[in-house]
Amino acid sequence: MTSIKLPIAFQTQMKSLLGEVVYKEFEKGIESEPRTSIRLNPWKKSINLDDSVAIPWSENGYFLPQRPSFTLDPSFHAGTYYVQEASSLFIEHILKSQRVEKGIFLDLAAAPGGKSTLLSSYLGEDGFLVANEVIQARAQILRENCIKWGLGNILVSNNDPEHFEPLEGLFDLVLIDAPCSGEGMFRKDPQARTEWSPDHIQLCAARQKRILDRTGALVKAGGYLIYSTCTFNELENEEMIRFLTEEFAYEPVRIPLDPSWKIVESKVKTENGEFYGYRFFPHLVEGEGFFITVLKRPDDTHRLEPKKVKDFKHPFLKEIGSKEAEQLDSELNFPLTGAYYQLNESYFRIHQNWKNHVDKLSQHLSIKYFGVELGKKQGKEWIPSPAWALSILPKYKFETIQLTKDQALDFLRKSDIQCSDLPKGWILVCFQSLPLGWIKNLGNRINNYYPKEWRIRNL
Repeated sequence: MTSIKLPIAFQTQMKSLLGEVVYKEFEKGIESEPRTSIRLNPWKKSINLDDSVAIPWSENGYFLPQRPSFTLDPSFHAGTYYVQEASSLFIEHILKSQRVEKGIFLDLAAAPGGKSTLLSSYLGEDGFLVANEVIQARAQILRENCIKWGLGNILVSNNDPEHFEPLEGLFDLVLIDAPCSGEGMFRKDPQARTEWSPDHIQLCAARQKRILDRTGALVKAGGYLIYSTCTFNELENEEMIRFLTEEFAYEPVRIPLDPSWKIVESKVKTENGEFYGYRFFPHLVEGEGFFITVLKRPDDTHRLEPKKVKDFKHPFLKEIGSKEAEQLDSELNFPLTGAYYQLNESYFRIHQNWKNHVDKLSQHLSIKYFGVELGKKQGKEWIPSPAWALSILPKYKFETIQLTKDQALDFLRKSDIQCSDLPKGWILVCFQSLPLGWIKNLGNRINNYYPKEWRIRNL
């Protein structure tokens, strides 16, 4: 239990929202110990989950009996699971209950990547995600997490919401997990209590309105907008539904709930009818504070369908022709048809179905990563990238070795690996059949090619 008291103004706000009697239960909940939860990557080999408990609104989410050292688990670095707060996994239930079309999605405020990797898993080989982060340093963390997730169906961008204006009507789904006052994190991060104030709520609400004003039209006809916060107050939640539905044409979406989940449905009366929000309170659910709403764009609104670009031009990206792309797919035994680009001699690959979209996106966004970076090619030899190792794409051209846990941790620290009887050349290193990256045996020494910026430093 934290020694940092709940702010008096916050207590008053929550008593007004819940009533005096329920507030006492709420306060007990927010002062209790949080549970650690993870979400599995369904596209990679599963891990042992003994004594874990399934999160009821998520097929891939689990509560752990205790918090392990994730840093010292090689399977975590291999992208087999993501440490994610249980309440936010409700997005998985939304997608599946509404059978949201697997097209092109946008996660507008995506770092560090929990919700992006969830959307990526849902889309699989049938969709493509733009994961955007406005803060450059956080965009780098997002990039790393998307690479490790490994599905190759994500483009990471570093843009302000207003930069998306030329893409209005493009997205089948837009997720806006808005920057907020963070009241829902008071249990998990007690320091957030010291940063909270009524003025901060006003500041956050103004920022949220600005974001919604610039992005409300990005959803195509028949598509969905999901808005969420990790806060409790109505100003950042229900009032944003009212603002959004006054500015843009949207229809309400009601999500089916199991009563045992104890998620509170909030009915929001607006000038355009009744809409729905869903609240997660720590005295009712085993998760942190969370609010989420879902809205649907009417079928008669705008729809932007990118057309094939005849002469693709970009200051950094070079398009690879279809004939050479087919040769690369054949050479590398890739099962799906790919489109290829080059950046600084390194090859990047996406599924062919999303080439027109990537061409369009590249004209308007600051791209930090996309698809799968395969690496460079020198003659007939590939210099493979870490992203290829961590991706679900085949790696048939390379020898593979299995590392012990201690060897895997040495590799992740970017230390020397002690192995005998290795063939010369590039070797894919794995832990329990999970790819981690590359080493190269030069005969007289073995080079570790794990990225320096990813290495384990503290242990």
